[in-house]
Formats: sequence, structure tokens, C-alpha cells
Amino acid sequence: MYYKKPIKKALLTCAGYDKIELEVILMSVTIKDIAKIANVSHTTVSRALNDSPLINSETKEKIKIIAKELNYTPNYNAKSLVLDKSYHIGLFFSTITQGTSSHFFHEVVKGVNEVIKDQYNLVVKGIDDYQDFNQINKNTFDGIIVMSQSTKDKSFIYSVLKKNIPLVVLNREVDEEKIVNILSDDKRGAYNAVKHLIEKGHRKIAIIEGQEGFKSTHERREGYLEALMDYQISLDRKYLVRGNYDLESGYKAMKQLLNLEELPTAVFCSNDDMAVGAMKALGEKKISVPQDISIVGFDDNVFSAFLTPALTTIKRPIEKISQEGAKRLIDLINGKSLSDEAIYIKTELQVRDSVKDLLVR
Repeated sequence: MYYKKPIKKALLTCAGYDKIELEVILMSVTIKDIAKIANVSHTTVSRALNDSPLINSETKEKIKIIAKELNYTPNYNAKSLVLDKSYHIGLFFSTITQGTSSHFFHEVVKGVNEVIKDQYNLVVKGIDDYQDFNQINKNTFDGIIVMSQSTKDKSFIYSVLKKNIPLVVLNREVDEEKIVNILSDDKRGAYNAVKHLIEKGHRKIAIIEGQEGFKSTHERREGYLEALMDYQISLDRKYLVRGNYDLESGYKAMKQLLNLEELPTAVFCSNDDMAVGAMKALGEKKISVPQDISIVGFDDNVFSAFLTPALTTIKRPIEKISQEGAKRLIDLINGKSLSDEAIYIKTELQVRDSVKDLLVR
């Protein structure tokens, strides 16, 4: 069949184009061009490229080969006019500039993008970039994913709901009808991190907390406190210090802890970035990890296993959460009814080398 020949040759020999016309077409291929080469209607091409079951597999394969060879990309503006869709999905963080680590940001975008692929254009923004939400409507977005880090997101979430835009909220449970929530069990993760320290004989356990006002900060603090309470370890409030989810805040928080008269034997850092900052502060004082002070992080960043010592941490499946959120959003966009439930993705303790076993003599 002719479509197995080189496509440029097929264009010249089967579609009757001269060389100049060919170069112009290759710069901006349309569905009509593919239809002319494949000798089918443009409707058939459109259906084939959208995997319609109405098109037989042979024709579908033929059309997709031609489209691939011509580097065809969908004209979303044209499609949106015909189908009343924008072909844009919005991925909104509470903020991009404050308290959102580069690893966290990368994992979220990667997870969503792996699912939507070339079906939609992905628009990534911070909610705090907007003075008002008038630009957020069904003409600009077919669906929205909110990576919610703060209760301050409520007004944005309710605005999206009011406009009947398909919505999925990640990272924070929002008790509202019509909302699908997908999140990790941060409280249980933090509990398990502190439990691990306690089981290794530690009783003087500090915490470097995350960004104030973030739901994750609250959940991880609660997990820390609950573990101390369950193991009947009294709380020393001097061991609770504020961080900001970045390297510098972890560094400064650890320096604050080092000024205490009685040092902790272990520190639970509310994310891995702050754990790295804390380890730098300890290194400057010639304090060994884990011989002098043990460190546990949260997130399991890509670099955590390659630190010296390798960081014991809680693996938080951000990419998986984001993938699940994107899948469910596409279902909502396609009209599928989903229950408004909170879906928890489990965290996992990653035991490495940054915790000393005080019970071993």
C-alpha cells in the first residue's frame, strides 16, 4: 500500500503536489492534507486520530502513520471552535514562588503531563498570581487540577466549582460535594518517621516544620506529635522550629537547634530540602550525621539516596498522585460521573544511613 512508502514521495506521486507546494504543506500540515493523501474524508482522519471505534484498525493505522511522518500537530484553536473546547488543562499550585520545592514542582508537572500527553495543552500557574479569577472560565480551561497546599485556596476552588469547570484537588482534602480529592497520607508518613527514630532509641527528637499555613505542614506536625504521645515521650517545645520547605530554612532551623543547651539526638525534617540544609549546618560545626545527630526527611527526592550519609526519609508518591488526578480529570471532562471521595496514596519509610541505632552498644 502506498502509505508505507516515504510520505514525501507519496505526496508528490499520489496527491499531485509540486515541490514548492510540498514544502509549504510540510510546514503546516492539516487534517485535509492527510485526508487527501489517505484518500479518505477529513472526518475520517479526525476520528482516526482521536481513536474513534467507528474507524477500522487498518485505516486508523494508515492515517496515524501519515500524520506521524508529516509531524502533524493538532490545531487546537480550530478544534476548539468546532467542538466548543479550549483543549487547555490548568494545573494550579497555591504558589510557585514560596514554599514549593523544585523537586515537588517537577514531580507534579511530570505526573500530569505523562497522562494528558498531546491531548491537551498544560497551563501551569500559581493561584497567588491572580488578583481575581475572572479569567478562569470554561472558555479558557476544559478542566483544572489544583495542587492545594493551603486553606487559602478555598476561594479559588469554590470559584471553579461555581463555573462548573471539571475539577480535581490534589494534596489536601476539601470537604465539598463534586470534588475528587487525591492525596498522600502525610500524617501517617510523619508518624512512621518519628516511630522509626523512637524504635532506634531516640527520645530527644526535634522537628523542623514546613511553610506556615500549608496543610502538609499541619499534617506532618500532627504525625510527629501523635508518635511522641503514643510512645509516652514528653514534648519539649524548644524542639519545634519553623522552616519554609527550602534549603536555607533547614540550615537556619538547625543552627537554631544547635544553640539549645540540650541538643536533640534526632531531627525530623518536614521535607528533604530542609534535611539537606540541616546537614550542612551540622557539617559546619563538625557534628557527625548520624553519630552525633540523626536526620530523617520527607518526600524521598531524587538526590536523597546519593547524599553522604544517604538520607532516611518518607517516600511521598507525588508523581503517582498527580497521574491519578489527571486520569480522573480527563474522565470528568469526558462526562464520566465520579464519586466525591478522598483517595489516599500510601507513603513509605525509606531506611538508609542517616539514623543511628542508640540501642546498639
